[in-house]
Amino acid sequence: MSPRPKVDHLRKPQIVAAASRVLYERGLFDTRVGDIAEQAGTSAPTILYYFESKDRLLEEAVDQTDREFYDRLTDGQAQHVRASDKLVHLIEETSRGPGGINDYTLWMEMWVRARRDETVRNNYFRLNRRERGLIADIVRAGQADGEFSPDADPDAFAVALSGLMDGLGVQVTLGQPDVTSERMVERCLALASSELGCDFLVNTRCCQEEGVDAST
Repeated sequence: MSPRPKVDHLRKPQIVAAASRVLYERGLFDTRVGDIAEQAGTSAPTILYYFESKDRLLEEAVDQTDREFYDRLTDGQAQHVRASDKLVHLIEETSRGPGGINDYTLWMEMWVRARRDETVRNNYFRLNRRERGLIADIVRAGQADGEFSPDADPDAFAVALSGLMDGLGVQVTLGQPDVTSERMVERCLALASSELGCDFLVNTRCCQEEGVDAST
């Protein structure tokens, strides 16, 4: 009897993609494993063979969208040299992005589960540390090049910016009338300008550069 062909590398991504779509539309509470199976073109037992619960599927879905975000972000960051431009790009990509399944909907589902599920919570911490680490690295690079104030604390700024983006991102996702993605960008850049000693709103050039008057 010939061995069973190994198709895990094909089935699991297909299931995760289907779970992302269903969870985005219905939410974790109203989603059944059978709904995901139907979307993926497979069976509920097959889903549970690879993933023990909807919580694990939610983690995988968020992880996948996060990887897609960072792939997109990495490509964009490579187009910029200055740390200030990289930070503006990160804020704009986080605030605007491609929309749809890439907004904060799945994150909001994850936050609810993270409150009561230690595994989900630890996975959230891991993903959040990645975002904050990237922000802090950009700040350190800007300080090394003289773009940002040497007095700024990169890690503290990363906590503040990450928290602000999460809070405003939820409001944008929920459709808060006076909190648009454009306003989210504006508020995040205002924080960066204040904390890093730069005026990102003018031309993303550092206020401390010789000969540059950010007030003009």
